[in-house]
Amino acid sequence: MRGFLRLFAFILPVLCTLPASAADYPSRPVKIIVPFGAGGPADIYARVLAQYLGEETKQSFLVEDRPGAGSLIGTDAVAKSSPDGYTLLVMSNTHTTNESLLPNKPFQLMRDFVPVASINYSDLVMVVPTSLDVKSVKDFIDLAKKSPGKLNYASSGPGTPYHMAGELFKSMAGIDVVHVPYKASGDARNAVLAGQVEMMFDAVTTMTALAKAGKVRALGTSGTTRSALTPDLPTIAETVPGYESTIWIGVMAPKGTPKDVVTFLNKAINKVIELPAVKEAWAKQGAVPMVKTPEEFDAFLRKDIDKWAAVVKSAKIEVH
Repeated sequence: MRGFLRLFAFILPVLCTLPASAADYPSRPVKIIVPFGAGGPADIYARVLAQYLGEETKQSFLVEDRPGAGSLIGTDAVAKSSPDGYTLLVMSNTHTTNESLLPNKPFQLMRDFVPVASINYSDLVMVVPTSLDVKSVKDFIDLAKKSPGKLNYASSGPGTPYHMAGELFKSMAGIDVVHVPYKASGDARNAVLAGQVEMMFDAVTTMTALAKAGKVRALGTSGTTRSALTPDLPTIAETVPGYESTIWIGVMAPKGTPKDVVTFLNKAINKVIELPAVKEAWAKQGAVPMVKTPEEFDAFLRKDIDKWAAVVKSAKIEVH
């Protein structure tokens, strides 16, 4: 009997640390780590998920913003957490870009995480100061080709969707435009408004209002089809065939998270983003729900990593 008790005392802590299964998941609060600043798209949409997932499961889903080092701090914290489904990561295409931009980071996306679900995507809009004498994407390309290396474009920093959208545009349009990184998207936006730089890619939800107010001139949106917010504005792809560069957001979990828990979360998240109230609210913001299975999201991530790796290589982009 004593031997059995000693054995039980030894295995009990092990049993307590085993990953959860969907049969009793979630039985305690779930933490959602957002490795970006408060008030940004990832933070906002994470809180929508947390609210509805809490209502659906009768358990708390708590959002924790942990920004820093271009998303590395919060992401690494999730990578090192227990793979039990109680710590999740809200991530974006900043992560797929970082796979090639920052090869020496402490984690690898597809090695240390498992895809759970995609959330949504939204277009970017290409804008120029009203003082610049261009009225279309073609006009901008023509001007850039006449003055190689003389035009500048702003972004909120190396590796951000705004930066990579500009590099992809340069590559596909065959032009030489100089990247000017700023510390935040607001700083880059102000530079365009002041005419200090000649172009910027920005979130369609943010820049559309400024364009309609006549403070900047919108030339085109970055999706494959015209944005519902700006149906009269052509896509960049109508001038540069095949161009696409959106902002998307998804959820991942630490590698080793039980498959049935991942499946449970995927179905629950997909249910939330297909709610009429959610879809209606997001449509007003220019965000489109992106419903995928874990396997489909996995394939999407790998394709996106390859896409941006090619851009990083061709543009010889380095982050120090």
